[in-house]
Amino acid sequence: MSGTSGIEGKVIAITGASSGIGEATAIHLAARGARLVLGARREERLNAVVAAIAAQGGTATGVVVDVTRREDLRRLTDTAVDRYGRLDVLVSNAGTMAVSPFDDLRQDDWDAMVATHITGLLNGIGAALPVFRRQRAGHFVNVGSTAAYVVKSPQAVYAATKTAVKVITEGLRQESGPDLRVTLVSPGFTNTEGVGKGGSPEAAEALARQRDEIAMPPSAIASAIGYAVEQPEGVDVSEIVVRPTVQA
Repeated sequence: MSGTSGIEGKVIAITGASSGIGEATAIHLAARGARLVLGARREERLNAVVAAIAAQGGTATGVVVDVTRREDLRRLTDTAVDRYGRLDVLVSNAGTMAVSPFDDLRQDDWDAMVATHITGLLNGIGAALPVFRRQRAGHFVNVGSTAAYVVKSPQAVYAATKTAVKVITEGLRQESGPDLRVTLVSPGFTNTEGVGKGGSPEAAEALARQRDEIAMPPSAIASAIGYAVEQPEGVDVSEIVVRPTVQA
C-alpha cells in the first residue's frame, strides 16, 4: 500500500466519528473503498455509523475513544495496525464548540476545548507518528476552523485552540520529512450537532440560529478531506479552507 494514491484500500482512522464532520467523512471515504477505524466517545452512536457503513458494503471498525486520553488514541492506531496491517491516514476531527463570553467564567468549557483540540490533537500525533515513521508513509489530516483566521466574539477560547491546531499542523508539516503528508482542513460554519451544544445558552442559541440560516452540510468538509487523501504520492495538500459563501 505504500505510497498509493486514491482512497481505495487505504486504512483511515477518524476521531469524533459518531456525528457531524467525522460521520460524514467516514461515509464518504467508505463509499470510495477506504477501510475505516472510527473513534468516538458515544458507543451507541459509533456502532450506528459502523452499521450504516457495513449496510452499504463498506468496511469499518468502531473503537470507543476519548481523545483527551493518550491510551485511547493508541488503542485506535493499534486497532488499525492489528486489523488491517497498517495505518495510512489519521483524521483528527474530535471537537467541542462550547463558546461563551469570558464574563460567564465557564472555565470547565475552556478546559474542555483546550483538552480536546490541543491535547487531543497531540495525543493523536503521539500515537500515529511512530506508526507512520515505521511504515515510511502516512498522512495527518487535522480539522481546524475558520475561527483561527477571524476571531468573533464570544469565540475567543475556541478560536485560540483552533489557532493552536493551525500552528501545530504547520510545525508538524515542517518536521514531517519526505515520506509523510500533513493537511489542515479548516471548515467555516458547518451544520453539525456540536453547534449550539454546551457553552452559554445565549451563545448556543445564536449559533444554532445562524447554523440553520447559513451553515454548509458536513459533506462539504468530507469532500475536502477526500480530496487531500486521494492525491498521488509526493503531493501534499497543506491547507484547505471551506466556507459557506454567505460567511464573512
